[in-house]
Amino acid sequence: MEYQQGQDREQLSLYATCLDDMIPGENSVRLIDQFVNLLDLSQMGFQTIATQGRPPYDPADLLKLFIYGYMNQMRSSRRLEKEAY
Repeated sequence: MEYQQGQDREQLSLYATCLDDMIPGENSVRLIDQFVNLLDLSQMGFQTIATQGRPPYDPADLLKLFIYGYMNQMRSSRRLEKEAY
């Protein structure tokens, strides 16, 4: 199943630098990203569900957002949206 894809982190678009360069190397976001990328999500019970219409978000991306919110004590989806923006 095809998931919604974001922009490539190394892609130079609206900014003079790429998105990956804008995040400091010691930021917890990088740790979360590496941790979730090492997990085998299908073995943990994450499944793809057949849908019609718009494709779903990648479960790995949603898990990264959930862990980030948990670590930073954000329970509101609106606060997570502001942080992700």
